[in-house]
Amino acid sequence: MCDLNRQRLKHLHQLYPEVELSSDYDAVLADPEINAVAIATAVRFHFPMAKASLLAGKHTFIEKPMAASVAECEELIEIAQKQGLILMIGHTFLYSPAVRKIKEIVKSGDIGDIRYISARRLNLGLFQKDINVAWDLAPHDISIILYIMDETPISVNCSGSAHVTPKIEDVTSMCLTFKRNRSAIIQSSWLDPRKVREMTIVGSRRMVVYDDVAQIEKLKIFDARVEIPPHYDTFADFHYAYHYGDMYVPYIKQEEPLKIECQHFLDCINHKAKPISGGQQGLEMVRILEASSLSLKQQGTAIDLSTQSRSNPKPAKPDSHPAVSGNGSTEAKPVVKAKKRAAL
Repeated sequence: MCDLNRQRLKHLHQLYPEVELSSDYDAVLADPEINAVAIATAVRFHFPMAKASLLAGKHTFIEKPMAASVAECEELIEIAQKQGLILMIGHTFLYSPAVRKIKEIVKSGDIGDIRYISARRLNLGLFQKDINVAWDLAPHDISIILYIMDETPISVNCSGSAHVTPKIEDVTSMCLTFKRNRSAIIQSSWLDPRKVREMTIVGSRRMVVYDDVAQIEKLKIFDARVEIPPHYDTFADFHYAYHYGDMYVPYIKQEEPLKIECQHFLDCINHKAKPISGGQQGLEMVRILEASSLSLKQQGTAIDLSTQSRSNPKPAKPDSHPAVSGNGSTEAKPVVKAKKRAAL
């Protein structure tokens, strides 16, 4: 474990006395026995540290967001491809059993066609100094939305305000526009008295409410919808039909998404497989965040995402990476290298 904070290292040593500690990142990269590095630092350090790790021949895991700009993401992807290394991004909720259940429900057609998604991620703090609340909190919701929609948005607009730290927005509202008149609205805040982690997926037949704060019933499916009459002669004959049915809670096995995510990183290294949240997914995330910052500066103007990057990444196909099982492992048995260590 590598950290510049000596007190932090002391605390980690108490928790994990068998793990080696260091405050010298260059020494970690120079160690031939270390073949994988996980980077969990301030966003401004993601690019230089990840670049150094990849150039040193280490498989690299980066916490979200991947980097501070699209250009930085593209450079990291290029280096990883040239070096033949695994580059994975910490989009943790893609490994959540609840989110994967939502994906299963949507794919089955049970809720019909998605009309729109609304997400709220609110709490009091923690205030960041180098990024605004959209860069801090919205990546979780964006990654879930892209995963569920299975496509990238065509435009983004974002509005917000900085109440505590000048020029660093602590409250934002972002709207992602997709094809076929679909949209997603994301509200992020560091200035709310309650911790809220809620997402609503509105379909043409049913609606899903995902509450990540809930201890047991994280998913609730409502048999509710609005129907437009197919034929009418006069305006007086026109009436919306409101359908209110039952609500049910699907069973979800409780597992720690972070544990599943970390196991997936190791499995991808062992099997030389493509991660679910790889460099392309990280790039797409930053492309949206970069556009949201531009929209903020332009008082909420919609930004065409096709102009924000030279690349045009697509969501990973289901068969392009090892399937994640309930316990976080891939279907194939991983090959464990006893002499290799991972640096955090």
